[in-house]
Amino acid sequence: MPVLASKSYVEYRNDVYWVEGTRISLDSIVYTFRKGLSPESIVQSFPLLKLEQVYGAIAFYLANRTEIDAYLAAEEAAFDSMPQPLQATAPDLYNKLMAAKATR
Repeated sequence: MPVLASKSYVEYRNDVYWVEGTRISLDSIVYTFRKGLSPESIVQSFPLLKLEQVYGAIAFYLANRTEIDAYLAAEEAAFDSMPQPLQATAPDLYNKLMAAKATR
């Protein structure tokens, strides 16, 4: 019987975690997984992925949950600190969006 090599499903490039060989971020998989979607449903949302890749990405996340959660929190904080053009051009709409975000 041949010895099987383990596969890698996530790669880190350009300061972002990606599903290996794709342009789909690990963030996308993790956020949908956290919302309770099954791997099969995630594949329907990202038809370029195979079910194996989704399970691999989820396994990577679960094995490195503390680090990935910290990475995601840092990404969210960086995004939230960026100036928002909508805040200056349409403050009413911006405030509605921020209120909706706060309620999620």
